[in-house]
Amino acid sequence: MSRQQFDPGLQPERTELAWRRTTLALAVGALVALRLLPPALGSWSIIVGLAGLVLAVLIWVLAYRRAHHTNHALRHDHGQLAGGGLLFLLAAMTTAGAAFGLLYVTLR
Repeated sequence: MSRQQFDPGLQPERTELAWRRTTLALAVGALVALRLLPPALGSWSIIVGLAGLVLAVLIWVLAYRRAHHTNHALRHDHGQLAGGGLLFLLAAMTTAGAAFGLLYVTLR
């Protein structure tokens, strides 16, 4: 008799939706940076906003792949679960956004 250790409920779907909301918030933050930073920090800050958009899309793609890999590994009881690299990238991007926000408030 096989015993399933994974509850196939809606938790994986909720986690994937949470990652989507997070990347949407990052993309909106990058768009706001594109709008607000150039008058205060100069034209080079456009690169910051565009880099934020690219990183938001990258995090979205990586989170989608991670969710499907994790779901497959849990359902079929094989494979190693993903590490914390994506979480580190998200934390680094959030910290950079906070630093630019602080710089904007300080120089304004």
